Amino acid sequence: MKSMYDNEMELNFLSKSNNEAFARITVAAFVAQLDPTVEELADIKTAVSEAVTNCIIHGYEDTEGQVKIKAKILRNTIEIEITDNGKGIEDVELARKPLYTTKSNLERSGMGFTIMESFMDEVDIHSVVGIGTKIVMKKVIKKEEKQEKIEEEKNALMN
Repeated sequence: MKSMYDNEMELNFLSKSNNEAFARITVAAFVAQLDPTVEELADIKTAVSEAVTNCIIHGYEDTEGQVKIKAKILRNTIEIEITDNGKGIEDVELARKPLYTTKSNLERSGMGFTIMESFMDEVDIHSVVGIGTKIVMKKVIKKEEKQEKIEEEKNALMN
């Protein structure tokens, strides 16, 4: 069976806070094949950290469950899907607002979705109370622009 993507991977792990770094590093290693800039890679790692932390802190609260990450590459775009089967989000639009948190007692800043949205090109959130949440994030790695700049610099040096 041929995939419509250039490459893809899937990762499942327990909703333990020490797995957040594992998830972030795994996705970073997978996206490295697109040759992202240090800034692009940092953006992706930060967004993945926020999404996984949300699954652990909010989705499963004081219980344990599975977090699933699917990452797909198509040309110069990475798509990352992070899913939990936790409690779900009652009001996604409210949860997306900066500084909104249901965990003020844990000194949570309420900036998770805002951070994801600022570092990624697209963020879609699908959630059903009692079933879980899926966050789909996309980022275009600007390879073409890098190549154009190199060509422009070469031409400038030769003229």
